[in-house]
Amino acid sequence: MSAMSKAQVPAEINLWPQNRLIDTAQGQKLVEHDLSRPGEELVAGKEVIRLADITNPTIKIFTPKNPNGTAVIVCPGGGYGILALDLEGTELCTWFNSIGVTAILLKYRVPAPPGKLRYELPLQDAQRAIGLVRFNAAKWGIKQDHIGIMGFSAGGHLSVMASNTYSKRTYEQVDEADNISCRPDFTILVYPAYLIDEKEEGKLASEIQVTANTPPTFIMQTEDDPINVENGLYYYLALKKAKVPAEMHLYPSGGHGYGIRNKNGGTSIYPQLIEKWLADNKF
Repeated sequence: MSAMSKAQVPAEINLWPQNRLIDTAQGQKLVEHDLSRPGEELVAGKEVIRLADITNPTIKIFTPKNPNGTAVIVCPGGGYGILALDLEGTELCTWFNSIGVTAILLKYRVPAPPGKLRYELPLQDAQRAIGLVRFNAAKWGIKQDHIGIMGFSAGGHLSVMASNTYSKRTYEQVDEADNISCRPDFTILVYPAYLIDEKEEGKLASEIQVTANTPPTFIMQTEDDPINVENGLYYYLALKKAKVPAEMHLYPSGGHGYGIRNKNGGTSIYPQLIEKWLADNKF
């Protein structure tokens, strides 16, 4: 696919009309802000943006110099309370651009307002984002059937939800973009969270329904992940049972929440494994 002018691709897009958004909780107006304090909770010696009280979700589009037609919607983690916006977002988008992939950073709504499931509004945001990207694919230099989703931690749960909840929108239609499929063409999960049933061993969380139409999936996790390696393992087994192509990489150590900053051990090379997996699967 020929390279195209970046001027044709908007940098950032609001996902919803303003009348769809609620920016108050318990009577208080919410203002998006970074919870991190200088010099605290560093990852690989660097600070992390921990964005909280996100009420106006957006997609930010990172276009490579030579687009290859593949796009990935990147969902940062943060326990559905905040978003680790650079660690599990912009740094990945920059890396994807280096291999010719258009990266779309999804800034989804967190935390959940009272009375909503923690993933309810984020899933609406993810479905809306996938539809918008597919609707604008030709204009943005993207192939309609090369649009994937990637998530870290809670963003991994969100990516799994989007990969298995796509037959209909979970919100009232906004425009024509909501008529187009919101099924991702592939899924990439890095230390995914909340995939398992906390009460019943060996079962996925009840909201996750894997079928033969679940997209091909790449999974990476470590055995010492405090979120539990079983999240990735049980999801892999469900994919295997449904005969969905899946590749899983397990490493003994690495923990949780490192993005692509690790320089040692298996967790330092997984971006190259993702690149090979995308190529092997013709993405």
